[in-house]
Amino acid sequence: MAKKILFNAFDMNCVGHIQQGLWAHPRDQSRRCADLSYWTDYARRLEAGLFDGIFMADVVGVNDVFGGSNAAALRGAVQVPVNDPMLLVPAMAAVTKHLAFGITANLTYEAPFLFARRMSTLDHLTNGRIGWNIVTGYLDSAAKAIGLDGQAAHDDRYDLADEYMEVVYRLWEESWQDDAVVNDPSRHLYADPQKVHKIRHKGPQYSIDAIHLCEPSPQRTPVLYQAGSSTRGRQFAATHAECVFVNGQKIEGVKAIIEDIRARATDRGRKPDDIKVFMGATIVTGRTEKEAQEKYEDYRAYVSSEAALVHAAASMGIDFAKYDLDEPIETGKSAAIVSNVEAMTRTAGPQWTKRKLLEQMVLGSRQPPMIASAEKIADELGKWANEAGVDGFNLSRTVVPECFDDIIELVIPILQDRGLYKTVYSEGPLRQKLFGQPRLPTRHIGAGHRRFSPAAE
Repeated sequence: MAKKILFNAFDMNCVGHIQQGLWAHPRDQSRRCADLSYWTDYARRLEAGLFDGIFMADVVGVNDVFGGSNAAALRGAVQVPVNDPMLLVPAMAAVTKHLAFGITANLTYEAPFLFARRMSTLDHLTNGRIGWNIVTGYLDSAAKAIGLDGQAAHDDRYDLADEYMEVVYRLWEESWQDDAVVNDPSRHLYADPQKVHKIRHKGPQYSIDAIHLCEPSPQRTPVLYQAGSSTRGRQFAATHAECVFVNGQKIEGVKAIIEDIRARATDRGRKPDDIKVFMGATIVTGRTEKEAQEKYEDYRAYVSSEAALVHAAASMGIDFAKYDLDEPIETGKSAAIVSNVEAMTRTAGPQWTKRKLLEQMVLGSRQPPMIASAEKIADELGKWANEAGVDGFNLSRTVVPECFDDIIELVIPILQDRGLYKTVYSEGPLRQKLFGQPRLPTRHIGAGHRRFSPAAE
């Protein structure tokens, strides 16, 4: 039986996300991102089209590496202004039944006790449709915004993250037993105090002595996403992640990353299929090759090269404003997204230049778009699934909403005809849909803290 491909819309609660400059296209609606109806309409559209979820990126700083200033980011709406993605979820959940919500939250700047409560609340309000994209941050501007001199070193942030995960696992999985809630008005007894336990933790970064404030939610622990492909990031993913987000390069390169993460997971007592892999993809399509190409040329007219460099500078930790077009770029040791620097070096060679980078960013990002008829797009997606082991795609927006309408109206029916895409939603929480059970499997590190019977799965 053919494996069904999964689709998430990949977006951010801001005007300009990944494809820099396309917010200026006259048909693009992303400038309405502060209007709640924009998001509720968005959610209805995705669910009607059988999308699995919406994956919300986020940053809590400003892209100010380019030129050492935030001016270019503000001019080009390069992920600023950016609003809180969590606050969108209840409204989108209220107008849908199955659509899932993957929310990016930076654990470096979030107290685990309060964060655990917010995620449990969202899991309750969505009836188990919430996921957490675990990030450790890459912007010095974010660290300075909360009173630090700068961010910690790349690998040190992952060490902090491991301890953070232990704390939130204990709050979600250990604090309340499954049968702690009695809910008996006749006895004025809501919860049995003997079955609600304090979590006591004192470690290098975090100290806590408290019960979790929420009763067990449908999933307890939200579905765990992670996007780091560096060596340390893969180690973290193999330990914690259930869904991994990778960026497309060559099929062989993505396949090697996927196989490495799954092998590391197996070394930790997990199964390879405990991890679903979503690849980032930008699709420009039409009914014919000509229609797709015309649409691409139309979009390309609105790309901002400066804005693209602003985003790349921040995510790589390199100030491209200092370099001439053909001057070799010194990467050094980045404290930003290490895998982005590694990926660019693989693509353009060890001596790459700003010109080579701009040549990659034809639609305002480093992610090369797939430009083809719907039939050929379906071929390409199937090839990635079969040859690289990709389970699904995080589809980056170009011009909203038509980019997702094209996927829904043109690509999904072809995939369905080939048996590669669902025709109806399955029931249950997000983890149930992805893995067949609503709670973490017993072999996951987080499940080691649970106080309830495995039979409750």
